[in-house]
Amino acid sequence: MSEKLEDLTVSYSEDGIETTKELGKVILSKGSWTTIVFRYQDWDRAKEDYGPEKYTIRRYQKRNGEYRQQSKFNISSRAQAKSLIDALQGWLVEE
Repeated sequence: MSEKLEDLTVSYSEDGIETTKELGKVILSKGSWTTIVFRYQDWDRAKEDYGPEKYTIRRYQKRNGEYRQQSKFNISSRAQAKSLIDALQGWLVEE
């Protein structure tokens, strides 16, 4: 858990290896409920290299001065991210 919004991350290390490497983040909303989209890569032990970029949208609730993750949605590929963008842009154009 984290006390500061800026400290929230998806980076994770295990046995001295950064198994999830954060490449970027954008804070979509702030407040008692915070939404952040992260760009990241997972470590592929077999290849000894990082895999393709992935994305995750995480919701945090601030309680007792600490942010606690409440939910997440993982976007597993660039193609899925593009489909999501296309859907949203299509709906926004309709307005």
